[in-house]
Amino acid sequence: MGNHLALVTDETSIAIDYDMPLLLDACQAAGIRAEICSWRDPDIEWDRFDAVLLRSPWSYVESLHLFLEWCEYVTDVTHLFNPLPVVRWNLDKHYLADLAAAGVPVVPSGFVAPGADAAAAVRTFLARHDGAREIVVKPTVGAYSKDVQRFPRSSQAEAAAYVAKLLDQDRHVILQPYLDSVDHHGETDLIHFGGVYSHAIRKRALLLPDGTVDEPTQEARTARDAAEDERAVASAALDAAAAHLELAEPLLYGRVDLIRDADGQPLVLELELCEPSFSMPFSEPSATRFAQVIAVRLEEISRNRKNGQS
Repeated sequence: MGNHLALVTDETSIAIDYDMPLLLDACQAAGIRAEICSWRDPDIEWDRFDAVLLRSPWSYVESLHLFLEWCEYVTDVTHLFNPLPVVRWNLDKHYLADLAAAGVPVVPSGFVAPGADAAAAVRTFLARHDGAREIVVKPTVGAYSKDVQRFPRSSQAEAAAYVAKLLDQDRHVILQPYLDSVDHHGETDLIHFGGVYSHAIRKRALLLPDGTVDEPTQEARTARDAAEDERAVASAALDAAAAHLELAEPLLYGRVDLIRDADGQPLVLELELCEPSFSMPFSEPSATRFAQVIAVRLEEISRNRKNGQS
């Protein structure tokens, strides 16, 4: 008892979840009874699991309200990892403002709400970042670079039109300068389990100059040793998230995506605390590390249940 775990995906995402086979094997080796489940399956009795672990439910972007309702239900009947307050906070990139307020170095970001003047928002953002030769426009809720576009400063009208298009869909928008370093050095994604650094990868630039977006395939990634300054910023970001959300213990898992500014300083591009890819094929021992951390959390759940705690 106490070690039954649901690894959550969905029918369209499982094919590109390259972590799942490694994690499933690692869970088995750690004595965890893990099952692959779709969050969209109406026949699953979620209360039969000791915990439910979000892994690749990536179709949620098209049905966010349903996904959050499902997360609420799971939270009522068992344990969700990461927990519901983390999911709600992290699915919207407004969290970057919270990190910045906590002193974490993040990519400069401006936010535009539905009903705002798109042209004025773009004009104001470019004026504040007069050194930016290009800007990135993306919805605050999204995954896998969907609906993200890159515009040169000279295409201000086109950028504003795209912002307006997203706003007309009742979506909030984030504006960021495009930092040239990503073209030369890519981004560094640092993966943590139980608050402890596990491994990192390099991801090449995916936003192409012609406005198209490259697919974030395995070929876009390579193993990378994170530098000390990158590790320090990633730890600060995770600590700030835990403090902001008033969590009692470190997050079970998290990925911090960093790029460097013109001065070479690492900045948080994204903080992935809900359903991130861990790029485990580039560090196969990472699956074992994660399974061991999961096993400890499952033991805590079992112990608390015996003690009459929720």
